[in-house]
Formats: sequence, C-alpha cells, structure tokens
Amino acid sequence: MTLSGKRQDLLSAMRSRTGHWISGEELSGELGISRAAISKHIAAIKTLGYAISSAPGKGYLLTEAPDLLLAQEILLGLDTSVMGKNGIVHHHLTDSTNTRARDLARDGAPEGTLVVAEAQSAGRGRKGRSWLARPGEGLLFSLVLRPDMEPSRAALITLMTAVSVAEALINETGINARIKWPNDILVGGKKLAGILTEMSMELDAVDYVITGLGLNVNTPAKAFSPEITDIATSVMAESASAFSRVALLQAILSRFETHYQTLTTRGPETILARWKELSDIVGRRVRVSMMREEIEGQVTDIDADGVLLVQTEAGDALRILSGDVTYLDPCER
Repeated sequence: MTLSGKRQDLLSAMRSRTGHWISGEELSGELGISRAAISKHIAAIKTLGYAISSAPGKGYLLTEAPDLLLAQEILLGLDTSVMGKNGIVHHHLTDSTNTRARDLARDGAPEGTLVVAEAQSAGRGRKGRSWLARPGEGLLFSLVLRPDMEPSRAALITLMTAVSVAEALINETGINARIKWPNDILVGGKKLAGILTEMSMELDAVDYVITGLGLNVNTPAKAFSPEITDIATSVMAESASAFSRVALLQAILSRFETHYQTLTTRGPETILARWKELSDIVGRRVRVSMMREEIEGQVTDIDADGVLLVQTEAGDALRILSGDVTYLDPCER
C-alpha cells in the first residue's frame, strides 16, 4: 500500500514529531479532518510497519518507522522536482527493478518514475549476470527516463549515474568511492555497486531509458561468500556503520536530477570532466574483454559519447563501446 492525500499528510505530521505525543485534536485541526478519520488513517499507517501508540488524553506517539524503501519515506525530504516525484512503485520482492520499470515505461510511465525493491530474485548486471541482495541490506532501484538525445549518446547516462552515485556516497558516508568504466562503483578495488542502463528506441530517437542501480549498503563483511569476499564490499563493511538506505537514495536522486538536467541541456562536458575526476582509468594500462576478442593497451581518454579510447602497444587507436576492464597496473591513488 502507498499512502497519498491525507494519509501522507498525517504521516508527515507525525514523522516531524517522532518520539513526541501529538493530540488527535491538534492533528484534526492541522489536517482539516475529523478525529474519527485520524483514527482510521492511523490504523492504515500502522499496517505498513510504523509503531504508533495511542493513549487517552495524550493522543498518538510515533516511536519507530520501518526500515523499508516505502514511497512515503522516500518522499519525506526528497528535494527533487521530477526524479521520484512522478510515481514510486515499491516491491518487497521482484524479479528485477529494471524489468518492472521497463514494463511501466512501455505503458507510458512518465520520466522520473521510480521502482524500488527490498530484494530481487533475478537482478541483472551486464551480460545477464545476476545481482543478488538480501532483504533490507541493499539499495535496489530503477528510474524511467525519456531523454531528448540521440541513441548513440545513451551511454552517457551510465557515466552520469555513476557520478551521481559516487558523489552521494562520498558526501553521505565518507568512503572513497571510485568509478570503474563502464558501470561499476568501487572502494579499495572492491565492487560496491553496479549500474545497468537499457534503452528502447524508435527509428533514430530514444523512446525511453531505464537506469538501474544495485548498491550494497548494510551487508556485513562476513556475509559475502568466500567466492566474492575479495572482490565485493558494502558501505557497512567499509565504514563499520549502518546507513539509512532511504537517505542514500534521496541523496542519489538529488544529484542524479542535477546532473541529468546538465547533461540534457548543456551537453556532456561537465559530466565527463567530473567522471574523470572520480575514475582512475585514464592513463592506465588495461585489458578489455569483449564478446569476440580481448585487447590490451593504455586508456587515453573517454570521448564525448562516453566511449573508452585505448591505444594498443602496436599503436592502434581503438574505440571501445562495451567490455569488461581489468587493470594491468597498480593504482597510485
């Protein structure tokens, strides 16, 4: 259930006074509804997991909010105009937020529609790889976008998403998040998050773009299996602290909206410059594994379309649209 109208207003009023009693009379006057309606709405809010006590002569006391990515929690304090404001769909369990967002986009969902999940059964990364997260530990979401741009430039949205996520993590958690081309967020060389961007086009125009994120937030270090413990990490594992997934999501959406407006109105220069600041790849020797071949060389730049430029030892200058990158030299940063 998603709250709206008076129920959302009532929850907002109570959230602003968490831990303090508020009378039914005060709520009734503030919201312009009867005390009987207040009681009815409180009952509905409690079914979502909010701990609310009531007592004669005191009123109502909100003591705890559920640790869930509920629309009403995300909207409280979300300082965007579009992202997350044109519809939020919450799933306790779904196959993939990208799949659900794509279905919504096909049905005409507006730009900024947000799909969130507590857990995924078939979360996808690049090349169909799985992205699994235990309930309540990860941040799993997808956004519907309808950018006015050429399909060849859609890769820039992945780079822009990476910048938004890295900046939000640095600001909110203090960890040294870095970007790895084309779609990973790393900390100390371990993968913290993955981005999956998918596009639908009609003729030579973009119909919609779905950008999805899987971010390990409150996964304990010991929870990673032996097979991935050396290559995967979480915000909690890096900081030894738990963080609000809602607060991180709000921070990411805020930065995403700002950068998206910059990208679509002013072009990619600012985004590319910031991406290079947050990435260690330019100037490094790499191996790029693609579907039919594998090449080695030095990264010379990222071009205006977000394409990786690599010069091989034989002197060939290559444009790499997609591939898995392995660093062949140590990072000095």
